[in-house]
Amino acid sequence: MESKSKCKVCVTGGAGYIGSALVHSLLQKGYIVHATLRNLGDESKVGLLRAFPYAEERLHLFQADIYKPQEFEQAIQGCEIVFHVATPLQHTTGYKYNDKIEATINAVKKIADVCIHSGTVKRLIYTASVVAASPLKDDGKGYKIAMDESCWTPCHISFPYSNDYVEEYTIAKTKAEQEILKIGEENASELEVITLGCGLVGGEGHLPYMTDSVMILISQAINNATLYQILRYLEELLGKIPIVHIEDVCRAHIFCAETPLINGRFLCSSSYITSAEMAKYYQENYPQFHVNQE
Repeated sequence: MESKSKCKVCVTGGAGYIGSALVHSLLQKGYIVHATLRNLGDESKVGLLRAFPYAEERLHLFQADIYKPQEFEQAIQGCEIVFHVATPLQHTTGYKYNDKIEATINAVKKIADVCIHSGTVKRLIYTASVVAASPLKDDGKGYKIAMDESCWTPCHISFPYSNDYVEEYTIAKTKAEQEILKIGEENASELEVITLGCGLVGGEGHLPYMTDSVMILISQAINNATLYQILRYLEELLGKIPIVHIEDVCRAHIFCAETPLINGRFLCSSSYITSAEMAKYYQENYPQFHVNQE
């Protein structure tokens, strides 16, 4: 890899929760950063990124929509490493994709193709999710002895706490990760592909509002039944809830960028906890939140 002061990297979804934190960390470490946003006319997001230290001299913004993946080509050109963080959380109608599953998979294919044909990109790092790595047995009855890179979420099983939104997100992240790893295997001589399965991410970050993942983490404390249902879904899917701090997520991405000869599938989580343990913690340390005894 080139020295950081000359190394250009691309971050897709640069204005999101993980994306903006990663852009900030990369700038701090001396990288030249190409970051994509859906809309360069959104001054709140552009202003957020432009206000980061070193942004004036080393940050370049590009408009690119995951529903128009060809738009990422300009941002990727000249880069050595691509962090593909962007993912559609809500389905945008009016495009050729039937749902966000199709959109997520096709974006992965196009971005990987651009990386391979760029002439400069050596490594593609995909921000995956632990929802794709359930240790459930294929029949849904019980869990495997360990959770490792061989674990893939069985997409045919439904859960009492699931809903259309989390089911579609789970299938999208599972199939997209499988696709990008397959591309990596088929093009191993041209591109190193790494996937980082991130747990439920918490921590302050840089956005001026509280993100969905943080809201899910504290759903018991704020008595939000809808978000609590997602917390329980993760527990059903994975046995326990894997959690990780946003700063550790950024460190993991940069570790994968800077470590020589690395590829394949990795887990990004600091600890596993049950929803009951979380509730007990809130009850003991923050009684003012009146966490539901149930």
